Order: sequence, then structure tokens, then C-alpha cells
Amino acid sequence: MPQKLSTADFINLQENFSGALFFNHTPLHNSQKLLYSTDASVYQEKPVAVAIPKTNEDLKALIRFAREQKLSLIPRAAGTSLAGQVVGAGLVVDISKYFDKILEVNTEEKWVRVQPGVIRDDLNVKLREYGLMFGPETSTSSRAMIGGMVGNNSCGLHSIVWGCTRDHLLEASVLLSDGTEAIFRNLDRNEFYAKASQNNLEGNIYREIHKILHNPFNQENIVQGFPKKSIKRRNTGYALDMLIDNQPFTENEIPFNFCKLLAGSEGTLAFITEVKLNLLPLPPKEAALVCVHCNSIDESLKANLVALAHKPTASELVDKYILDFTIGHHEYEKNRFFIEGDPKAILMVEFMSETLSDLKSMTDSFIADLKNAGLGYAHPVVWAEQTKPAWDVRKAGLGLIRNLPGDTQPVNLIEDCAVDPQDLPQYIADLEVLLKKHSLNASYYAHAGAGELHVEPMINLKTTEGKNLFRTVLKETAALVKTYNGSLSGEHGDGRLRGEFIEFMIGPENFALLHEVKRIFDPQNIFNSGKITNTPPMNESLRYEAEKRIDKTETIFDFSEQEGILRLSEKCSGSGDCRKTELTGGTMCPSYMATRQEKDTTRARANILRQFLTNSTKENKFDHPEIKEVMDLCLSCKGCKSECPSSVDIAKMKGEFLQHYYDANGVPFRTKMIGNFTRSQELASHFPGLYNFVISNPVTEKLTKKILGFAQEREIPKLASQTLKAWAKDYFRKNRDNSSDKGIVYLFCDEFTNFNDAEIGQKAIKLLSKLGYEVVIPNHLESGRTYLSKGLVREAQKIAIKNVQLLSDSIPNDRPIIGIEPSAILTLRDEYLDLVPASMKEDAKRIARQTFLIDEFIAAEIDEKRIRKENFTTEKKLIKLHGHCHQKALSNLTTTKKMLSVPDNYEVQLIPSGCCGMAGSFGFEEEHYETSMKIGELVLFPTIRKQAAETIIAANGTSCRHQIKDGTGRTALHPVEILWEALL
Repeated sequence: MPQKLSTADFINLQENFSGALFFNHTPLHNSQKLLYSTDASVYQEKPVAVAIPKTNEDLKALIRFAREQKLSLIPRAAGTSLAGQVVGAGLVVDISKYFDKILEVNTEEKWVRVQPGVIRDDLNVKLREYGLMFGPETSTSSRAMIGGMVGNNSCGLHSIVWGCTRDHLLEASVLLSDGTEAIFRNLDRNEFYAKASQNNLEGNIYREIHKILHNPFNQENIVQGFPKKSIKRRNTGYALDMLIDNQPFTENEIPFNFCKLLAGSEGTLAFITEVKLNLLPLPPKEAALVCVHCNSIDESLKANLVALAHKPTASELVDKYILDFTIGHHEYEKNRFFIEGDPKAILMVEFMSETLSDLKSMTDSFIADLKNAGLGYAHPVVWAEQTKPAWDVRKAGLGLIRNLPGDTQPVNLIEDCAVDPQDLPQYIADLEVLLKKHSLNASYYAHAGAGELHVEPMINLKTTEGKNLFRTVLKETAALVKTYNGSLSGEHGDGRLRGEFIEFMIGPENFALLHEVKRIFDPQNIFNSGKITNTPPMNESLRYEAEKRIDKTETIFDFSEQEGILRLSEKCSGSGDCRKTELTGGTMCPSYMATRQEKDTTRARANILRQFLTNSTKENKFDHPEIKEVMDLCLSCKGCKSECPSSVDIAKMKGEFLQHYYDANGVPFRTKMIGNFTRSQELASHFPGLYNFVISNPVTEKLTKKILGFAQEREIPKLASQTLKAWAKDYFRKNRDNSSDKGIVYLFCDEFTNFNDAEIGQKAIKLLSKLGYEVVIPNHLESGRTYLSKGLVREAQKIAIKNVQLLSDSIPNDRPIIGIEPSAILTLRDEYLDLVPASMKEDAKRIARQTFLIDEFIAAEIDEKRIRKENFTTEKKLIKLHGHCHQKALSNLTTTKKMLSVPDNYEVQLIPSGCCGMAGSFGFEEEHYETSMKIGELVLFPTIRKQAAETIIAANGTSCRHQIKDGTGRTALHPVEILWEALL
């Protein structure tokens, strides 16, 4: 922090600030500053403070403060920038939480007015009802915000037809560097000169810019020095070349608009408070994707030239690196359905039309031309809805390639260079020679149709050699791009990565004009200083310190597959997939969806662990309250394990962290009580009536919740009158002579079903028995889920080892182990594999292979025709199904839907909810209750409240059913209960 800035200065600022400020050294404040020290780039620099403003008045207060303190304001939206645009030592201003309103939609004139924190995909969800959309579509569109898209002039995979953000930015309301308000919009000649006559900062800006652009010498330099105009993605420096063809500098009718300069300016000229955007009609309803399988990158780029002649809506490249990382990935493996053989690259070429016949003509014509040219060994066509999962493979490229093992990783460096599409094959051939000279491999993907491939060379930035190579490659690539009169920055911006090479790219005279533009708009240099102009050296302030020795962190979980817990945290690319909202869908990340705070993202949790595991000087590197602060709202839903392209498993890392944190600071009373759930329930099961009275009597119930730290609004789960194991023992004795022609199934009697949901367990056993299976409950302990959920990993490890021993000794290789409660049974497929010693790994893997949710088992038996529709009612029922998070992460909901659909007239509809918000004890805990209910209110509760009384609500998670009851008053049934009732 600069010497003149003190805590007192920020306290004074806080008096006139309605949002949140983080500036001191407390764990909460320090953790926030650490989290905002990075984005999706390779840079890291701790800001002096972080502000989360609520109003325009807050922004004005920050501008006044910055002027007084000579401090840089760093505007930040989703923080997915790749060139370090939002990293710096100033004051980070995060507009993502409160500046998120859609203000006005004009369907007649086809425009929308929004605040800068509106997410692109969320905006289009709203606009869909009007038959309109905002066109530019970045690969990060599920979390990219309009303010950031303006700052970078974002384009996206459909830019060859839908254009860039600059093309659709009609007006911008901004705060200038003196705190005054201005609106940038189209101006004719007279309006321009009227603005220039004003006696204020805005007037001075118009006058001074007029002096620059009216000068013939400057005009000629701009024409000669800036990238050639056939390159649509040109974003080098400030877009002066976009203004010189406008009034009042020419006689044409193109109006002047500072929005053209604002787009791509990276928040260095003014602070945006709202924008007016041009809208497009929704695309044609029919879409097809021709997936051209090629044996080389060069072949795919030649195919791209053929594609462009057919006027597609998109032409995008995916290379073998990305394709290979989808193999075995839980989320993306299923999206490989269109891949044939082992291509070195696939060119994904999209066509759209209002009719299928026209669309087929387009694809047939294109494929015929490809075959005539001898390009591509396979040309499968993906149609309609299937195009989305195929596109998801392309969009996930940035995250997927972070699965590369080792410290040599793909780096964002020369990934944003753009040339004329006709020049692209030769440019990439030249670039391959350049990289080969340095013995570098690279990934090639993205916007072939627009002349911009994301080329990411593999460099080890943890070494001095790698750090120097980082600079050398960019310097040499800049020289290569200049020979093609290309743009060093296409859509990712200059930031602090490419800023120092702008002068080389456009010439010293033009670069001097950029400095002048910055001075005119921002004379005190308070807006995002050090970006575009006066940038620091591009290979300084990196995430990793060269040659830094880091001792291996000893862990209880086995992280060897991920090369250690530190390496797993480093896999987070910062791409922010975890910042999507409930409108986009998915599970990751429920706490962020509820709070909209960066500290509650998967990215934040990985970042905070990485920084302390890298830099802590303590023997126990986990012993930091900042980590606990950031981990607090993690529900351990496991959504990140499957939905994060880099598979950053925060639930596993949180469990590891908590165990070590408890080692240093002791285990809290409530944590012990929850962890020891099975022991307490075992004891109470001898007196179930008394236990249930104590937890439900108004006086003792309130006291019990207070002692446990549970929310008074919650209802503590009651004990069954008889445990499932006790009931089953009697049931098996009485029914031992019943026929079981379909063989033995082993039921894992988890602790929740045994003590609380015994009736569900009874129905499961009776259902399986009646369907012809012999049910056996093997000897085993509890699952260990309660210990895992609270970070008592050593206790869970003991249970895992014992259960693997017991089950492997008693269960034959060919028989299934099935479970009712997903969070319990799936520990056998997930955590157990990383908890047992190496000598037991093979046994654990065998048990995992034999372990199934009861939903999975029944669905598989339906497929094998061993369970038939004839066994069930033909009565008509509508079922709304909410899926358990762990099932979605480690399995899928298809099996549950298939199981419930076996009765002929049962219609099963998935509720598009993520996590329910309960997550075991999380939703019971007093301090988490509000967040828990907010999560439920995102999708789950409103959907259930809309259902008719006769609609069946299904949920296979015990926590989910409790949450639904508490949040809506409706009773949700386990799928087993529904199928049992349907059995004839």
C-alpha cells in the first residue's frame, strides 16, 4: 500500500460509500485482496483495496478518492480477461454484484439498455421472449459481462456474421475522470462541434480529439500504421482508425461516436455505468455443424478457406490437444459423439437456415467442395440440438488444455493475434517454424473463420528460462504478425501482456497519439493505469516466481493423480466457468449463484489455496484463516469435479484443508457432533421415542438447536422407530423361502437410510425382492460421509479402509453393491479410491466398479429386459425430478429418469435445478441457513411451488427432501418409493 494511504483514509471513504470496501489486514479483507490479485491471465499483483459499489454515487466517491490519493481504479466485471487487464496494485472496482440490471428493451427499434454487470447469456435469456438477441458470443458468454465485453471489444465464435461488441455499441453512459457524467452516442457534424464548445472536461475531450484526428499527417500515419481493414478483429491500442472515416473528419455520412473508441479501451478512458446495445433477430431455427476431420492443422486451415466461400455462420478450429483432454472427462466425454478416428484437428463449420431442405443443400454443397479439394477424411454433420454439446467442446478449450500434467503449461501469450483469413494458413505455417525454433509445442484452436487462432505455446513459467522465453516468443511473433499487417490483439486486448509491443506494431508516431488520447481523457491517470500505455514489462508480476523452491505438501487424500494438491489448485485457469448463474444451469457453483461474490466461486477457492500453499512460511501451510474464510460457503457439492473443464475438485481440497486446519486450531464442538452422527444415532436408536420427543418438543427442540448451532427454522430429522438393519433381519428370516431367480444384490445400508429413512430402505428391499432379486446386507461400517463433509478426513480414512476390507472379502467379483442415498454410496466410487493405502488400491477399484446407485442398477436391469413395464401400473402420473449433486457429478440423472419411466404412463421431467442448498449439515447451520435458502429459491423452490398437488416430486437425496419440505411444504419421495407404489 502506498505510504500516504492509511486505514483511516479508507474509513473516511467508507462513510460516503454504500457498497463494500476491503482494505485492512483482517482475514476477510486480506483474502479479498488476494483473490482479486489475479484474473484468467498469468499475472498476479495484490491490489491495495477492493470495492464493490452499489450505486453511481459510490462510483463518483471512488473517482474523487482516486484523484485525491493519486490511485488507479481498476474496473472489473467477471474477471475472465487473459491479458491482465484487471490485475494491478490499485483499487479494484467490482461491478458484477450490483450493476446487473436490464433497464429497458425497445423491440421496435431493436435495442436494449443495460448496466455493465449484466451477463451476456443471461441477457439473451431475457431477450429471447422478444425474438431478439445480443450477437457477440465469447466462449465465456455464460459469465462474461457486458462491461467487460465493451472493455475488450469481445467478438466470439459467430463474429463473422454477428460482429464484435463495437459493432453493436450504440450509446454509453460514463463517468469521466473528474467524476462528471457524459453520454457517448452518434453525433453528426453540428452535434460534434456543439459538444466541443462545452466548457468542461467533456468539451475538452472533443476539442482535443478533433485536433488529433483532423491533422492530415496523423490521418495518414493511422491509415498506414494500424492493422489492415480486412481484419475484422483488430484491437491494437485505441481504435483511432475507426474514427477517422467518420464525421467531422470526412464528408461522408457516418456519424461520430466515442463508443468506437471506448470499445477495446480496457477501462482506461472512462467508467461505464450503462450501455445501449443494438440487437439482432434470433438466428434461423435450423442449424447444422459440419465437423471436418483433418490430418493436420494446415489441412484444416485450407478447409477454412473453402468454408468461407460458402458463407457459414461460424468456422472454428479444435486441435488434438483439446480433443484428447475430453477423453475420460466426466462432462465432456459424452460430447465426443461426433468424433471419428483420431483427427489432428477438426474444423467446425456451422450453417443456419429456416428450412431443413435449404440447410441440407448448404451442408451437401460444402462437403462436396471439400471432397473435390481432397480436404478432410471424415465430414460428419451434427444437427439441431446436438450442435450445442459439440460447440461446448470448442468453448471449453481454454480450461481443457489446463489438464496437461507438469509445470510446462499452455500460456496465453500469442493467442490473440489476428490476420486476414486468407493469410491464416501461411501465417500459422510461419508461426509453427518460429515455435519449432524454440522447441515449443502449442495448442491451436478457435476462430479460423475470423483469421484468429488461439495459439497457446507450452512454457514453464516457473523457471527463469521459461520467463525469458515468454517474452522472446511474443516479441518474435509480433514481428511476424506485422509482416502480415495483422493485429497483435484481436479480442482479448492488450492489457499488460501486449501493451509494451503496441509501439512496435503501429509505429512511434501512432503510439504517441495513444498516449495523448489517454492524457486527454484521463489527465490524472486514475483509470486502469498501466494498461495499453505505460505498461510494465510483460514478463513481470507473474503468478509464479522463477526458481522458487516449494516443499511438497503432505496430504491424507491421495493427490498423486493430480501431481499433488498444489498442482490441482494450479489447474484453475481463471476462466470463470464457476461464475455462471442459475439461468445458464448446472450445479457449479451454488454459493456463487446465491451470493454473486467472487470469494464464493470455485476459482476463488483454488486461488486462495494456491497462493498460501505456494507462499506460506508456516510448517502447516493450511493454517490460515483467509483460506477458511473463502472455503466457508463451499457446499462440497462436487459440481466442480465434473463441470470445471480443468476438473478442479474443490470438495476434495476443502476436506483436506479442514483436517489440517483442525490439526492446528482444534475441532469445533458442532463439527464433532455432525461427524459422529452415526454414533449418536446408534445410541439414540435404542430410545427412538424419547429422542424424537426431545428434538420436536418446542422447549427442548429450541435448546437442542441452540446448543448445536442449528437454525431454529429447521426441523431436525427424526429417527425411525426401528433401524433398517433390525427390520431387514426380521424380513429376511420371514421371507427366506421366496424365489429370487435373478441373483443376489448386496445393499449397502448407509447410516441415513438405516436410522432416519428406514421406510425408504424397507421399500427398496421389498421392491427388489418382488422383482426377483435376493437382497443381502453385507457386513460394513457407515459410509464416512458425515466425517468427509466436515473435514474429519482421518476418521473417514479409517472407515474407508475397513469397508474396503470387509466388502472385498465378502462380495464376489460379479455381484453389484447398490445404495439408496447418493452421498453415501458414491463415496465407494469417489473418496475411497483416494483414502486407502496403495496396497489396497486394486481392491478399492474393484469395489468401485461394482458399486451402483439403486437408480443405476434398476435402469441397467431395464435395459437388459430383466425388469419389464408389465410389472407396473399403467396409471398416468407426472413426476418432477430433482437430482442429487453427487449423482450429477459422478453419475447422471438419465438412469433415475429411466427407472421412473418404466411404468407406461409415467412422465418424468427434470427440474433444471443445481444444488438444493441443504448439502448435509450446511443448510442446518445457523450462519449458513440464509444462503442455503437462497440457493433453493434460485430454481428448485419456485418450480415446485408451481406444481399441481397431484404432481409427484422426486428426489433421491435425504438432504434434498428435507430442503424441499422446509422450503415449499411439499413432501418429496425417493424414486424407490414411487416405483414401489407403482408395482403391481
